[in-house]
Amino acid sequence: MVLAVITGASAGIGAEFAKQLKERGYSLLLVARRLDRLEEVAARVGGAEVLVADLADAADLERVAVELERRRPDVLVNNAGFGTQGLFHLTPLDRQMEMHQLHVLATVRLSRAVLPGMVERNAGGIINVASVASFGRSAGNVSYCATKVWMAAFGDGLYIELRQAAPGVAVQTLCPGFTYSEFHDVMKTDRGKISKSLWLQTADVVRESLDSFRPGKLYVVPDWRYRFFVHVYPKLPTSLRLWLATRSPHKRQ
Repeated sequence: MVLAVITGASAGIGAEFAKQLKERGYSLLLVARRLDRLEEVAARVGGAEVLVADLADAADLERVAVELERRRPDVLVNNAGFGTQGLFHLTPLDRQMEMHQLHVLATVRLSRAVLPGMVERNAGGIINVASVASFGRSAGNVSYCATKVWMAAFGDGLYIELRQAAPGVAVQTLCPGFTYSEFHDVMKTDRGKISKSLWLQTADVVRESLDSFRPGKLYVVPDWRYRFFVHVYPKLPTSLRLWLATRSPHKRQ
């Protein structure tokens, strides 16, 4: 049975990836910090292995990477992540550093752990859960936007390399917009400040990701409004983009 590894699998988009990948016949290895939540997800999907780890911790990250090098999974979903509130110069430095460790270094290390096996088999692939924030910026989300821009650029590079080295290996950069999940609950986001029409369901986001998961398909942006945004916004003059960023519903006081 093919093996899928999902990080940040204890809630939200990660838990939904577990559900839908299980329905598509994958065996699962779920990675997250909270054992009780991992076990709940594993039971809910009908069985999965769990591995407790904090991927922002260097020792835990290496332990997971070594396990993936041994297991040689068919699919890796780099989903673990979080957001913060507040202006960069006022927020705790350790939390900002943790975000960069998790979004950037964990993605690098785990991708490097699984790709040799995928390239050798010329099959399988990686899904990097980025964000529409990869295409825009907003006050109060400096590190989040920056790390998601990095994830998109990293996916671009892998895609270019693998089209030559292993065309059967898929690389996907998933860029959802506002999505109903625990992610925004943890941030204490006031959903009332954002139009209900812009909120996506986790099941729809994951379904579109998996339906599009194939070699040659790099970006997946669920919902036509967000696709319109990522198509148009980067083409605007820099001065206009920066002005619009100050009007973002993500901005913090």
